[in-house]
Amino acid sequence: MHDLHDESSDEALGPSRSQQRRDALDILKLAETLAALSEAELARVPLDDELREEVRRTRAVSSHIARKRQNQFLAKQLRKLDEEAVEAIRYALSVDREKAHRETAAMHRLETWRERLLADGDDALAELIAQHPGADRQHLRTLVRNALAERKANKPPHAFRELFRELRELLDDSA
Repeated sequence: MHDLHDESSDEALGPSRSQQRRDALDILKLAETLAALSEAELARVPLDDELREEVRRTRAVSSHIARKRQNQFLAKQLRKLDEEAVEAIRYALSVDREKAHRETAAMHRLETWRERLLADGDDALAELIAQHPGADRQHLRTLVRNALAERKANKPPHAFRELFRELRELLDDSA
């Protein structure tokens, strides 16, 4: 008796329709992601000039339906690439995402320290100095005092910003 569903026939048929659809949707999402990038972000993605120009054309379309159609066309162009090229694009996008997450986390740490210094005063400053012995205690104390005075008088936040810059230099040096 001949088995209609042997393994050699599966290999000849290739991926299932469901898998083909998932792959096509993945490429469409990739096309939409590329179209959403800024020019600086796009410059870091390994694309040939034609494809880069296609991304720019897609980005320029403002009508919802036309943009959807243009995204589909961009996805069609991406499907023509070999698997290694598509993976290189995905990798570049993931590296940018990870870098952005790290930068955002660092920014939050700085803002948290600044707010702690403004709210807790000398206690927070003592903790910061303990973690970073090379910090200029007097300069930081002066910036905190000036930032609080600016906030109280509704003045522009010069010392507030300067305190952030000092903290960034201090924490970057220790990293």
